[in-house]
Amino acid sequence: MKWSWDYAWTILPELLAVLPVTIAAALCGFALAVVLGLPLALGKRSGHKALSRTVSLALELIRSTPLLIQLLLLFYALPLYGVRLSPFAAGVLGLGIHYAAYMAEVYRSGIEAVPAGQWEAAKALNFTPRQTWMRLIIPQAVPPVLPVMGNYLIVLFKETPILSAITLVEILQKAKSLGSVSFRYIEAFTLVGVLFFLLSYGSSLLLKQLENGLRRKRQTGRYTKKGGMARERSGLDG
Repeated sequence: MKWSWDYAWTILPELLAVLPVTIAAALCGFALAVVLGLPLALGKRSGHKALSRTVSLALELIRSTPLLIQLLLLFYALPLYGVRLSPFAAGVLGLGIHYAAYMAEVYRSGIEAVPAGQWEAAKALNFTPRQTWMRLIIPQAVPPVLPVMGNYLIVLFKETPILSAITLVEILQKAKSLGSVSFRYIEAFTLVGVLFFLLSYGSSLLLKQLENGLRRKRQTGRYTKKGGMARERSGLDG
């Protein structure tokens, strides 16, 4: 069966019509993972052994089981206990919880990379725990791990086709449906591959711009600080 441009152009609008579902599921799942990952990382680093061990066990359980199984449990098992989720809500929740377990390790590595002197400085300045984390530790821990977080966003985009297992109609499920009607799968799957490439590549470019912007901001702040110190010293010398 040869490639048909006429058929490809015919089905492209139908694939683009469900593309927002794929994008929304991926972005909402990633946002949930980013938000949940930090408290999980803090819980794992907690000085309370019971909390630390409980969080560590939960993270290992999530990372050691397939995402598909977790999605099926959320969508098909929770209704047995009176909790019913729409396919989209179950998909976002499943993606968010699954990747939050990985984000927790990303955050943990960034936090542990902060020099010990920063913690000592916060203690010397009588910072509260909230001030220490919000004004000192997190601003230094997050920017270095942005590339790793960006990689997980790209992977998460490519994981969205698995949501078809819980009846969420995203672009790959739509492509299968179109192929089953016309028995032409090459055009549909090729277009889906191109769309996923554009999504992933666009995400990587945006994250790279964000990373460069944060780097320039840190450098500008460093130079400003050095300039202020130089002016202060010159005033003392005068």
